[in-house]
Amino acid sequence: MATVMEIITCLNQIAADAYDDYNLEEKIGLNREDGHPILDSRLIDGFKVRFSGDKMIVTYQSEMHLREVHPRGQFTNEIERKFGDIVKFLKKEYKNLKQQAVTLTEQGEADILVQNMSNIRTWVQATKAYKIGGIGDVEPVRKHSTDSFHKDHQKKFMDYLKHASDKRPSNDKRKKQGYDDREDESLGMRRGAEKHKEQSYKARREDSYGKWGRRSRRNNKINK
Repeated sequence: MATVMEIITCLNQIAADAYDDYNLEEKIGLNREDGHPILDSRLIDGFKVRFSGDKMIVTYQSEMHLREVHPRGQFTNEIERKFGDIVKFLKKEYKNLKQQAVTLTEQGEADILVQNMSNIRTWVQATKAYKIGGIGDVEPVRKHSTDSFHKDHQKKFMDYLKHASDKRPSNDKRKKQGYDDREDESLGMRRGAEKHKEQSYKARREDSYGKWGRRSRRNNKINK
């Protein structure tokens, strides 16, 4: 039985080899396969694949005439048919290379985006997801976690938060910032440094925080 990496690598290589003008023995079912590649005017289309968890996401891109987009229901059925042909091609090529089958189960309808290129042509981009069978070891994307936050861990975390304090430790020998220093730092951050002013820091402190000339330091506290 093939491993997860072997399945993904093989499907990715098959899609990479399906570019335009690649010599494939089997037709995919795309619009570009109709007509002569040089002499006829063709509508270019193609596809690519990417993988997310246990799913393969197929992206189909194509130019289409504006008249092909309407009616809406018929256009949607045509896009779904393209995805069916692409997946059928991937399964067949995988079986030829690995001598075993791969299961691709569609997950919902295709997501189709149509944009105008001109008054005649439009650009169509559609995506559709398929679940890959046989890769049970891969967890799906956005799977809910079964782990829970145990009460003992929560209690330890809450006990850790209780030890948090704004007090300075006993081994902190740094000098405590003085009252004037705190005011000077505040003035410098709010109104600029002293070198750009005509007043000194002392005069600016008196103007900013207290009365003219002198003030009561008991009532005017900053950063306390």
